[in-house]
Amino acid sequence: MTESSAYLTATAEAYDAAAVRYADFARDGLDHLPLDRAVLAAFAEFVQAAGAGPVAELGCGPGQLTAHLRDLGLDAFGVDLSPVMIDLAREAYSDLRFEVGSMGALDLADGGLGGIVSWYSVIHTPPEELPPYFAEFRRVLAPGGHLLLAFFESEGGPVVAFDHKVAPAYRWPIHDLAALAREAQFVEVGRMLREPQVGERFRRGHLLMRRQ
Repeated sequence: MTESSAYLTATAEAYDAAAVRYADFARDGLDHLPLDRAVLAAFAEFVQAAGAGPVAELGCGPGQLTAHLRDLGLDAFGVDLSPVMIDLAREAYSDLRFEVGSMGALDLADGGLGGIVSWYSVIHTPPEELPPYFAEFRRVLAPGGHLLLAFFESEGGPVVAFDHKVAPAYRWPIHDLAALAREAQFVEVGRMLREPQVGERFRRGHLLMRRQ
């Protein structure tokens, strides 16, 4: 997949500008989220059982989740649009690999990954642009590889734009996002919805899928 969309440039520039502030905000983001940690642990267990290869966190930001995946026993690396985010990730986690790139046009071989985590990164993709991303995820995953998506859920309504603090973003109904994955030949393994905690605005959705 090749990309030239203006929203990619705008998103990268917005995260470059907010990178230091965002890194401070996100550093301990999982500490008080036991359900989120449980989903990540389940993903790690499935990937390890399949033994299909390394894991890419796409939209890795300053790298804290990639490091968490490493701590769960995975061979993990991160990719992000924002060069400033990647610089921060490399500085904070010098033992891990981080690359500047787009999750829709990955510089990776076909079938080379055992897993992909997209943790609140597809939220910035306009709905009409999202199906090719699933095709790219499928391309780089090995057969039987796993995909984990985290996103803001629209609580039964349609896809809806919202005022994300960094860049334009969208909330998705979990059924619609799962349907897009099925169209790209992913099989759903499980899903988790959780209600917003104090300080959060929206319900959170998580989808765990397997490449056919």
